[in-house]
Amino acid sequence: MFEELLQKVSVKISTVRGIVKTSHRLRIIVFRDSLNKQKLEDNPEFATLIEVIPSEEEWEIYDRSAVVTRLYAIYERFVEDLISDWLRLLPDLVPRYSDLEEKIQNTHREGIGRLLIDIKKNRFQHLSVEKVVQGLSCGITDTGKYELLPDAFLLHEQNLRKEVLETVLRNAGIDEAWKWVTNHKEIKYFVEEVRGSQNTAEGELKQLVDYRNEAAHGSVDEILGTQELLELGDFVEALCKSLADLVTYNIIVRQSDRGLVREIGKITEWFKKPQAGVAKVKEVKLTLGECVFLVLVNEQLSYCYSAKIESIQLNALSHDRLEITSETEVGLKFDRDARIGLTIYVTKSNQVD
Repeated sequence: MFEELLQKVSVKISTVRGIVKTSHRLRIIVFRDSLNKQKLEDNPEFATLIEVIPSEEEWEIYDRSAVVTRLYAIYERFVEDLISDWLRLLPDLVPRYSDLEEKIQNTHREGIGRLLIDIKKNRFQHLSVEKVVQGLSCGITDTGKYELLPDAFLLHEQNLRKEVLETVLRNAGIDEAWKWVTNHKEIKYFVEEVRGSQNTAEGELKQLVDYRNEAAHGSVDEILGTQELLELGDFVEALCKSLADLVTYNIIVRQSDRGLVREIGKITEWFKKPQAGVAKVKEVKLTLGECVFLVLVNEQLSYCYSAKIESIQLNALSHDRLEITSETEVGLKFDRDARIGLTIYVTKSNQVD
C-alpha cells in the first residue's frame, strides 16, 4: 500500500550503500593496494586527488558521520511521510470527525492551536491561517469533509527513539507500534540472523539516534567499519518496512469495520520454492492479477502486505477467474512469499453478492 514511499527509501539507502562501498574501495587503493595505486598515479586526475585525501582515520570518521546522519534523515522523513499519508486517508476511513478516537481529536486541536501561535515561523511558511483552521472547522461543525492537517501531528522536537515514535503514532491513532515492530518478520530476521540476538530493535534504533547526535555535535571519535555501516542501512530499511506494514494493517482493520474489505480465508499449506500454496477460501471472486492482503498478527509475529495473484488452481485446473460460493481449497501463487496461517483479505469488489 505504501510501495512508493518504500521504493524511495530503498533507492536512498542503496545510494548510501554504494557510497560506503566506494569509499571503502578507494581507501584500500590509496592506503594498502600499492600496485594499483602506482598504476593510477600516472593519471593526473588521480595524482591530484591523492594530494588532498585526508588521513585514513579522518576519512573513516567522516564516512561514519555522513552515513548515520543520512540514514537517520531517511528514517525520520519516512515516518513523517507515512503518518501524513495515514492522516489524509483517515477521513475516508472514519467519515465523521466526532467518531474519531478522543486521542486523535485532542492531538489535532492542540496541534492546530500551536500552529496558529507559530504560523509565522519559517518552517510553517507553506501554511495559511485559513488552511490551518479549515479542516478542523469542517470537522467540529460537520459541514463538508474534514481534514487532519499532518503538521498538527508532527510537532515533536525530539529524535524519533522508540518512546517518541510510539507517542507520535499513538497520537495519530496507531497503537502498540513497537510491539508490532519487534514482531515484524524483517526486524526479527535482522535481530536474530544479522545481530545474532546480541541486540534488540530498540537498542539498534537508540544506537542510530546516538550516532546521529554525536555526528551533529561534532563529538565523533570512534570509527565504524564498512560492514557496520552497511548493516545500519539494513536496519533502517527493515524498520521502515515494518512501519509501513503496521499502518497498512490499521487501514485494513478500519476498512473491515466499514465492510470495505473482508476476510475470505487462510493459507493452510505453503511451498517456498514455487512460492505457492493452498488456501481455504469462501464466498469470493478470485481474478488473476488482482491484489489481496495477507495478514498475520499474534504474540510472536507481525505480517501484513498486499500481494498480487499470479496463479489460481482448482482441482489441478488453472483459472483466470474463479467464483467461490462455499468453503473450498484453492491453489494460489502470489508475487511475494507467504506462509501457513496468513489470513487473506479482499476488497469489496471481490466479494460474492
